[in-house]
Amino acid sequence: MAKIKLLTDSACDITKEQEEAFDIQVVPFKVAMGDKSYVSRIDFDNEKFYKMMDEFDGLPATSQITVFEYEEIFEKIFADGYTDIINVTINSEGSATYGNAVMAAANFFESHPELKDECHIYNIDSQGYTGGYGFPILQAAAKIRRGCTAKEAVDYIQDWVENCVIFFAPYSLKYAKKSGRIPSAAAFVGEVMGLRPVMRIHDHKIATESKVRGDKAIVPKIVELCADEIIPQTPYCVVYGNDESVRDEIARALTKKLGYPPAEYFQIGAAIAINAGPKVTGVIFKGKNK
Repeated sequence: MAKIKLLTDSACDITKEQEEAFDIQVVPFKVAMGDKSYVSRIDFDNEKFYKMMDEFDGLPATSQITVFEYEEIFEKIFADGYTDIINVTINSEGSATYGNAVMAAANFFESHPELKDECHIYNIDSQGYTGGYGFPILQAAAKIRRGCTAKEAVDYIQDWVENCVIFFAPYSLKYAKKSGRIPSAAAFVGEVMGLRPVMRIHDHKIATESKVRGDKAIVPKIVELCADEIIPQTPYCVVYGNDESVRDEIARALTKKLGYPPAEYFQIGAAIAINAGPKVTGVIFKGKNK
């Protein structure tokens, strides 16, 4: 009888409670701040990391999950009696983590050719970030509990991530400037003029969808963009950072516009906050066009 293990990394932003409730294994990213190294979700929670960022003058950096780490993880999961591993990783264009997982799977079966017909590893490139893959992982976990097969769960996740759209806006350009996501000159002009970029994340790419003037214009613009692209009556999620009032504001606006509330809320962890800053807002949904 098949026994399925869901595996992912900490940039999916599912909570520890969800991780435990659904028996999902979340591999934490390591974070370097100067000469100090930390492990996300272990050495700090989200609130503590936001404070650490605020007090740190430099640019924190995350490191990829290595081939060796994945090989050890695969060995342990199969030793525990699982027959199928579904591993969903951070966007392959933003990290080498997905490629490392693929290489580790090949190495595993090269070392264990006798398991090729008995065990399976499905590596899925999320093509995005945060709840863009956290949400379908949670949904797949519920489906597995109801008896779906590994292939059915993989097909569901793959369909979601290929059609997922995230509209996302930082309330400050300070961290995007530090990380190089926005050139220093453009960030300076944006801050002086009060411009805020609304980013669109889809199909591996992060692009500026729109620019608005002032913080108050961010939520209305994101709601407008979402309403235009979302498949009607399908679930959507809110993404936020250190400001719960912003989370509640966009949830109210989306509920009013779409006629139903968010399915989930995702608070960004270290992997996302490093580039976007701690105060953000956004929406995650399945778009009309692939």
